[in-house]
Amino acid sequence: MISIVFISAITTATLFLHYARFIILNTNFIFLNSYFYVQLAVRDGRKGRGNFNMKTLTRISNAIMEKYLPDPYIFVTILTVLTLLLGVTLTDSSPLDMVFYWGDGFWKLLEFTMQMVIVLAAGHILANSPVFKKGLAAIASKIKTPGMAIIIITFVSLLACWINWGFGLVIGALFAKEIARHVKTVDYRLLIASAYSGFVIWHGGLAGSIPLSIATEGHKFADIMGIIPTNVTLFSTYNLFIVIVIVFTLPLFNRWMMPKEEDTVVVNPALLVEEKTELPKPENNFASRSERSYILTILIAIIGLVYLVHHFMTKGFVLDLNVINTIFIVLGVIFHGTPQRFLAAAQDAIKTTTGIVFQFPFYAGIMGMMTASGLAAVFSQWFVHISNEHTFYLFTFFSAGLVNFFIPSGGGQWAVQAPIMLDAATVLGADYAKTAMAIAWGDAWTNMIQPFWALPALAIAGLKARDIMGFCLFVLIFTGIIISIGFLFF
Repeated sequence: MISIVFISAITTATLFLHYARFIILNTNFIFLNSYFYVQLAVRDGRKGRGNFNMKTLTRISNAIMEKYLPDPYIFVTILTVLTLLLGVTLTDSSPLDMVFYWGDGFWKLLEFTMQMVIVLAAGHILANSPVFKKGLAAIASKIKTPGMAIIIITFVSLLACWINWGFGLVIGALFAKEIARHVKTVDYRLLIASAYSGFVIWHGGLAGSIPLSIATEGHKFADIMGIIPTNVTLFSTYNLFIVIVIVFTLPLFNRWMMPKEEDTVVVNPALLVEEKTELPKPENNFASRSERSYILTILIAIIGLVYLVHHFMTKGFVLDLNVINTIFIVLGVIFHGTPQRFLAAAQDAIKTTTGIVFQFPFYAGIMGMMTASGLAAVFSQWFVHISNEHTFYLFTFFSAGLVNFFIPSGGGQWAVQAPIMLDAATVLGADYAKTAMAIAWGDAWTNMIQPFWALPALAIAGLKARDIMGFCLFVLIFTGIIISIGFLFF
């Protein structure tokens, strides 16, 4: 046992030195390059090429992100090592403890991983059906200018994510890709970033996991806060203020970030080429006829539609990932017509899910370390200690934004932060409902620069995280100001 601890300590120290060296060297490069880009921008302004404005800032941000933001897999591995080191430094956990916490949590998100794989693949299948493609194309064909494209995709994404985040993530990216086919001069990076930016609103919307959870009888913290109805969370004055202001200003803000013509990066035509899968030639046997049969499609459609009608009649307009996936699959089966076409579309769609399959377990491991070591509680306590009755909600929001980097799951984050924040709310006499919504908005807010949730949209678009994060950084800043005002003054 002693030898294992010794080896673990040596390994941790080696990793620490390696990553410390990596961070120091790259930090120097980032600062030097940032200084270079700023000087270049100022010089361009003096030469009359433009002013030091939003277009200049996004150009600098994009240049830095393209150079230094690693692939999401590299990001999650660095985050894993950083979490381990922070756990050893800030808690009583040993290196070996942190490794065990990581391993125990590694497979805790299997159900959620499968749900995300299906929502991405099923959305892809649905989008590639003849009926759906014609519908998206008809709408996209009405959009004539890059500015209109950015405004419309942002608004559609915001509305869809307010209804349901899974629906919004997939539909936003699919619609953006269709718009790119028709508006060829739009900056493709900003188009996809705008489609993703609507995700910032999800936890203040109809599918927000925290407000829905605390409105459910018998929830985990009912003995502390009771049952909190949605009229004091989702439909409260401060939440409606935040949602409405973001919905009507973010499309214009994204439009403001449009690059100059010479800096615009249009879509690579290869990303819009659809691979056509050749179907086997029909044969005169039972196997071939059943694969091309419409009867099986009709039967599955009846079963699926009857279930969905019953669900909505008995439970109301309740959408979760399972319901969304059921809708996508049933419509995909119907719109493709035959089992053979549906399976061919599924074979193409599953190729886009690789990033999710192999990265979600790492985030589950990080969540395990954050929770079991008490590191998430340490982060939360930092903000509690500097809060008073006026700033508590604001700092709760900030603390949730920080914790979200390590636990990018609304339900998981609520389970970790709620005990600390609800206890602090009791001491300060703060409102439990508003405290819960501050955590909810913090969870949604930093998703703008957390590659985890961008994976489905990036897989559909054929881009990398570094392509959109330069724009998303400013979305984070802009929406952060609006959310902060909501919690400070309402």
